[in-house]
Amino acid sequence: MIQVVDYDPAWPDRFEALRKEYGEALEAAGVPVISIEHVGSTAVPGLAAKPIIDVDIVVTEEHVEAASNVLVGLGFTPEGDKGIPRRWAFQAPERLGPTHTYVVVDGSLALRNHLAVRDTLRADAELRDRYAAAKKRAAEQAATIDDYIQGKNAVVQAILAAAGLTEAERATIDSQQPPSPDETAR
Repeated sequence: MIQVVDYDPAWPDRFEALRKEYGEALEAAGVPVISIEHVGSTAVPGLAAKPIIDVDIVVTEEHVEAASNVLVGLGFTPEGDKGIPRRWAFQAPERLGPTHTYVVVDGSLALRNHLAVRDTLRADAELRDRYAAAKKRAAEQAATIDDYIQGKNAVVQAILAAAGLTEAERATIDSQQPPSPDETAR
């Protein structure tokens, strides 16, 4: 079962603790970082979310390996790009979880997707509430995380359109989602 809970005002503090630890470790290793971003639903005040802090560590292409090595040094397990170009996922050690932490290349579609969703939902309460309802409905009906993602995908596409992402960019993001149950039956 997928757990979606009401917004928790402690989430920004949890992100800040992660940002501080990551930033200090990256700085100590001499890895230049463009930014460390709180993304995902926990970054949007008032939005229901899975209680997992999503973090993008933004670097240039040439610093991906060094940033990844720092995360491994903190106890993270690399999970590869999971089908999302220029974004690498890491499984957090228990002491730092729950988090979805990524090393993301500056300017990549993956980063622009994360920031567009966050910033659009922060600015549009009606769309935020529509997304919250879709997330709760999807969580109630989903048997798997892939079902959950598919259950909210139409609203995500509407958010990306409102954020100004092009049709081609939205199609690329959509193609990186798990297939819908109807498509897997074919």
